[in-house]
Amino acid sequence: MALHFELVTPERLVRSESVHMVTVPGTEGDFAVLEGHAPFMSTIRDGILSVYTNASGQPETIAIRGGFAEVNAQGLTVLAEHIG
Repeated sequence: MALHFELVTPERLVRSESVHMVTVPGTEGDFAVLEGHAPFMSTIRDGILSVYTNASGQPETIAIRGGFAEVNAQGLTVLAEHIG
């Protein structure tokens, strides 16, 4: 099973791919999303997004600033104010 993940900024779609898991820096604390996660929406704080392409690999990390994360039946979308 794979999670569909999209990372979007106001300027462009940065990533759209299938991954194993993503850890997001939520304002209420970090949370991890896997395929089949219950739908919800959260604001995100400045921090590190960790993208795991497979269950046993090391994550790719992406610095993000502000925004929102939405989990729905289609997967996870992170709408970041800024990346990098």
